[in-house]
Amino acid sequence: MLQWIRRFPIPKIYLSFLLLWLYYAIFSANFLALFGFVFLLVCLFFQFPWKTVTKVLLVCSLFGSWFVFQKWQQEEASQHLVNTVDTVRILPDTIKVNGDSLSFRGKADGRLFQIYYKLQSEAEKEKFQELSELHEMVVKGKLASPQGASNFAGFDYRNYLKTQGIYQTLTISEIVELKQISSWDIGENLSSLRRKAVVWIKRNFPDPMRNYMTGLLLGHLDTDFEEMNELYSSLGIIHLFALSGMQVGFFMDAFKKLLLRLGLTQEKFKWLAYPFSLVYAGLTGFSASVIRSLLQKLLAQHGFKSLDNFALTIIILFLIMPNFFLTAGGVLSCAYAFILTMTGEEVAGIKGLVRESCIISLGILPILSFYFSEFQPWSILLTFFFSFLFDMVLLPLLSILFCLSFIYPITQFNYLFEWLENIIRYISQLSTRPLVFGQPSLWILILLLITLALIYDYRKNLKKISMLVIVAISLFLVTKYPMENEITVLDMEQGQSIFLRDMTGKTILLDVGEKSERDKKEAWQERISSSNAERSLIPYLKSRGVAKIDQLVLTTSDTKQLDHVLEISKAFELEEILVSEETLSKREFMDKLKKSKVKVAAIKTGQQLFIFGSSLEAFTSQNSDKKESMVLYGKLLNQTFLVTGDIEDKFLTKSYPKLQADIVITHQQSSNKKTDVEVFKTLQPKITVMSVDKKKKFKERNGENNQELGNSIYKTDQKGAIRFKGWSSWRIETVR
Repeated sequence: MLQWIRRFPIPKIYLSFLLLWLYYAIFSANFLALFGFVFLLVCLFFQFPWKTVTKVLLVCSLFGSWFVFQKWQQEEASQHLVNTVDTVRILPDTIKVNGDSLSFRGKADGRLFQIYYKLQSEAEKEKFQELSELHEMVVKGKLASPQGASNFAGFDYRNYLKTQGIYQTLTISEIVELKQISSWDIGENLSSLRRKAVVWIKRNFPDPMRNYMTGLLLGHLDTDFEEMNELYSSLGIIHLFALSGMQVGFFMDAFKKLLLRLGLTQEKFKWLAYPFSLVYAGLTGFSASVIRSLLQKLLAQHGFKSLDNFALTIIILFLIMPNFFLTAGGVLSCAYAFILTMTGEEVAGIKGLVRESCIISLGILPILSFYFSEFQPWSILLTFFFSFLFDMVLLPLLSILFCLSFIYPITQFNYLFEWLENIIRYISQLSTRPLVFGQPSLWILILLLITLALIYDYRKNLKKISMLVIVAISLFLVTKYPMENEITVLDMEQGQSIFLRDMTGKTILLDVGEKSERDKKEAWQERISSSNAERSLIPYLKSRGVAKIDQLVLTTSDTKQLDHVLEISKAFELEEILVSEETLSKREFMDKLKKSKVKVAAIKTGQQLFIFGSSLEAFTSQNSDKKESMVLYGKLLNQTFLVTGDIEDKFLTKSYPKLQADIVITHQQSSNKKTDVEVFKTLQPKITVMSVDKKKKFKERNGENNQELGNSIYKTDQKGAIRFKGWSSWRIETVR
């Protein structure tokens, strides 16, 4: 087999590249991927003889059949769901305890489920925090389908779980029985072993030392690392905790040295490396980057080097982990490995390492933009320095301390990690915001990758490089400044948020959603979680290339918005915040708002907000609870818009009885609020967009439907985010 692989008539990197396009053509059903595959096939016919082409087509057909089979299996599993689950087997290394929230993955009847449970007591919480053996539980609960993306460029939880082989979630209402079991399944036992290691570290080492130990050795970061996780992410160096070739090389080399000292030969080590790799992969949770690195290491033992090594790794991943390239981790891991493979031979000395760091950072930039929409320039320098600290100092140190802990835990080094975290906090204060590039389309992404590849190929040709750099910059600018008008009503789960941007780049943000209200809890019940703004609003704005917001308008004085306002002010440059005159008199509200360090001004009735070559006029009205709310009205392009905010329909029409609008954007924020048919007959809108609070249940009036209202209704809880786009007229896009 190895000899046949070595003698394959075309370069293996070409074959892997061809299979990659075929993979995405089948799994993503994407026209661009199909076009790329066909184009490469055409090139193949011109470059190689018919005999060679026939062999390549045979390999492609075999892999294509495998891809089709895998996709069919996924579709079958997603369509044939189970109705009930009574008994669940826990995968211990997936256990996460966050306040009174317990989540883990479990097996039932050969299927994998994502499971949630609300802990009932502090004692029960401690029990699950210490749980490491294989357990089976008899439960009562409710099955559901995972939620898909609700905002453009938002996280698609359903697709993510699908790549993990999970098609349903289970919310447990009662644990009837919990019992320890044994198993012959290697994966389950490795899961238990990994969990035992995590529990042991948390039990014997102090914070923050234990988080670095579990992170760097086992690829496990707990919720109590959330603050530092955000700081490392903001600096662009969170990848230091991603297990990769450095860790794999360190442990494989250590294992090799141990066996050689024990008298084993190189040949015996070669075969013992396979079970060791399996155990190590299991201890790291079968991380995508670890499996890729292990494959490359094992293939190197058989004489496959450089591009051949990388190409064969990709081909094997197609076979053993078909979902690998559907995850951000898998794509980024292979992208980094490819760039290192291409540039590794030219590295020499400190100068070479600096050059390598720059090449890797710039080479990976299009893919980082596609997944995260931003890039932290500081990361180039910080990665260069901190990678030495993490890989050359912390990794060996923590490995030694972990092994010694079974004799006697040495915790005196904790001060080193406290010192490190203080440095990270200090650097984060000095650093600037990441550069926001926006999320490129697939076409632009491919063009960027091709352009950067050509820049590397022609790196010694100054004239060609200059032209290619201009092309690359132009592609990034097209992504950041899309040159089109848009009005987007985001799905904020609670509250509303509307983003407006015209072709000139002028931006207005109307409200920022509301912080979810939580019942008062005891200390052990408190959860660490991201806000609605962090999950929905901020990622969307960055995906559109937004780094600056000209005007933030708060249509109400509800304090539940304020935490989100502060988050927005940290993530973006805010020119000014506009509030109603009534809001200016609320001292508590204004004191908290001033923490954003942004200019705050009042917007008066009749004042205009200029955008789209036109304007929105602001005026106020009162609700039944005597609270004022701001309404915005105006003709934008060819349609008249009315943004009602939190104003109740009947109060709106009482104050402005002759008001009419083509498009009404309203907020259905209270459980007893229903659409007033008579009101909408007065307004006569063609389209109604409703921001719906998901956690509140709404009862529509019997018989109310689109025919009665005489318009099209778009609700965020049904359609997700709703976006109006266009140059001279509007077209509507929805997430679902």
